[in-house]
Amino acid sequence: MITEKFLEVLKDEGVVSIVSMGTEEPHIVNTWNSYLVLTPDERILIPAYAMRKTEKNTNQNNKIKLALGSRNVIGYNDYQGTGFVLEGTAKFFDSGAEYDMMKGKFPFLTRVLEVTVTSLKQML
Repeated sequence: MITEKFLEVLKDEGVVSIVSMGTEEPHIVNTWNSYLVLTPDERILIPAYAMRKTEKNTNQNNKIKLALGSRNVIGYNDYQGTGFVLEGTAKFFDSGAEYDMMKGKFPFLTRVLEVTVTSLKQML
């Protein structure tokens, strides 16, 4: 499901918007492309420091959306820039081998947001 173009975007710095929804209105937090770590089985791990509302929401409704892109990666029809909308399920964790690996890369994290991708669409 993960495409080469998506991987190219991850290599270029840009903003990632993470949208969660509990029982109230949607909530948005941001992080950076370079903070997303893709596992061999195509889950995405994201270091979390704050993200308390996102965690609360995902405990109520584990569906999540991410939007990310890069103006430096060529998109459709040689268009300058491309972006993706990713849908998936989310959970937070704070222990284990993957937590330790992420803590080594991102010492500031207190938890890890894990996203299991269910849909990936290139938008540009």
